[in-house]
Amino acid sequence: MLRAGIVGLPNVGKSTLFNALCENAKAEAANFPFCTIEPNVGRVAVPDERLQVLAKISGSAEIIPSQIEFVDIAGLVAGASKGEGLGNQFLSHIRQVDAVVHVVRCFQDENIVHVAGSVDPLRDIGVINLELALADLAQIERRTERVRKQAKSDKTAQLELQALEQLQAALDEGKPARLVPLSPEEEQLIKGLGLLTRKKVIYAANVAETDLAGGNAWVEQVRQFAEAEGARVVVVSAQVEAELVELPPDERQAYLDSLGVKEGGLKALIRATYELLGLRTYFTSGPKETRAWTIPIGATAPQAAGVIHSDFERGFIRAETVAYADLVAAGSLSAAKEKGLLRSEGKDYVVQEGDVMHFRFNV
Repeated sequence: MLRAGIVGLPNVGKSTLFNALCENAKAEAANFPFCTIEPNVGRVAVPDERLQVLAKISGSAEIIPSQIEFVDIAGLVAGASKGEGLGNQFLSHIRQVDAVVHVVRCFQDENIVHVAGSVDPLRDIGVINLELALADLAQIERRTERVRKQAKSDKTAQLELQALEQLQAALDEGKPARLVPLSPEEEQLIKGLGLLTRKKVIYAANVAETDLAGGNAWVEQVRQFAEAEGARVVVVSAQVEAELVELPPDERQAYLDSLGVKEGGLKALIRATYELLGLRTYFTSGPKETRAWTIPIGATAPQAAGVIHSDFERGFIRAETVAYADLVAAGSLSAAKEKGLLRSEGKDYVVQEGDVMHFRFNV
């Protein structure tokens, strides 16, 4: 399951956003630093309107969407890499996620204390990124000492040392580790370090509801910064998300329309996360259930089958496949088959976004 860690300085709106996104996950949101003492975890269904359409076509008894797990990690402060605030215990939680959602305060509210005394998104981003970089440098330096001795007689260690030196050079220059291009072999060798600045990042610019549609000057600063380091930006309003949760589902879109936006922060955040991590969705659909499955872009049919069960991949024979749009246009699987839209794909087939698949296998 995809895991995203929500990080940021204290009182930037992390826990409010987390509560709203997860609806049933009730992290305490309070106007003081470190109200989140243990990382709160909430699983969220990935919104996908195609599921309802497929379920209707197949007469499915159940709909099972993909899920994304959000981890609300306590606010970091300057010196966290050395144990300040709640220190390294929270940095360790970030190492375990696939992507980082960095919430940045882009709103003014005299009733909500800012840990640094004023609103300055770039300063805040700098504080968090510096702490993550310092923690990574400490990891790299410890590992380098060990690998350098082995590299005198071991070619694999030599390759790892080369990767470590490149990463350290980038961090010393103030660049995140994710900007360093590594070979697949090098990537595998340093994977165990769980480098924080090598994680994919989405900056969630948290604004007041009046700025949700058009943003503001602070958001533009964040966008320019993110563009320079190849990161994504999603404009959200934690307060709006909190209010959406309290509304009946059929009234939520009307509320968003009144604010001049088409969708809430959840959809935008999940879509950006999928794009950032290079993920794709395919479906299985029948009378029992219609279900969404998440795979990396480039996954073959056997690899996609393996997401369901390892036996499916090991005993893969073929995948009966139809594109979502073709199935909807045909109106039923039998009609799609009659029109020649249902294909039999083999082991080399690369699964496409929205494929509806049925796997044949033998173990």
